[in-house]
Amino acid sequence: MSKEETSSDYLEKESLGRLMLKYSVPCIISLLVGALYNIVDQLYIANADYLGSYGNSANSVVFPLTVIALAIAVMIGDGCCAYMSMKLGARDIKSAADSVGSAVTLTVISSIILTAVYLLFSDGLITIFGGTVNDKTFELAKEYFFWISIGIPFYMFGQALNAVIRSDGSPNYAMATLLSGAVINVILDYIFIYPLKLGMKGAALATIIGQIVAAILALIYLFRMKNVKLKAHN
Repeated sequence: MSKEETSSDYLEKESLGRLMLKYSVPCIISLLVGALYNIVDQLYIANADYLGSYGNSANSVVFPLTVIALAIAVMIGDGCCAYMSMKLGARDIKSAADSVGSAVTLTVISSIILTAVYLLFSDGLITIFGGTVNDKTFELAKEYFFWISIGIPFYMFGQALNAVIRSDGSPNYAMATLLSGAVINVILDYIFIYPLKLGMKGAALATIIGQIVAAILALIYLFRMKNVKLKAHN
């Protein structure tokens, strides 16, 4: 691909209204789908007799900690998205590729560090967010938090790369990665919580598997990007 030509040239020629529609609708849907993970878990947990309000309380205790991971991922992804868009507009393909590589590296490193912090200080973090209101809530929150923490790298990778994929001109693919993970979460939540009765562990595993699928789809896209070709040095 020459430095003068990119597949995003249509951004200069397409009408603003059509561009807003093409990019904003998938972005909005992606944000809504991202919120579905917690909402779906809450619904299934609340209707499980052996979990009920204690399970919902445990889920609520852990939720802010997942939002911290999301915030870091979005910060990296949106920052890369803006920088990459500017460099593509300037026909600087090399810098655009470097920004994607940096975003991937930073996401992986920060997610591993955050996971380590969560696992090492789980009791203290659960206490800070109100998990010690009673023994049952603390027990369920600790179980749920452990498994959710294991999935943090996949969660952050999928969320960060979502913005990068959009900036590469594939908003629908970006939406599909998160949507596929959310659908899997809905199905597995039912299976794990009701027939298998895995409790909070089951709810967390359903979430993690959905996040892994979203991360894998995002990773696959990195090898078929429209505007940049990633190499090892990136």
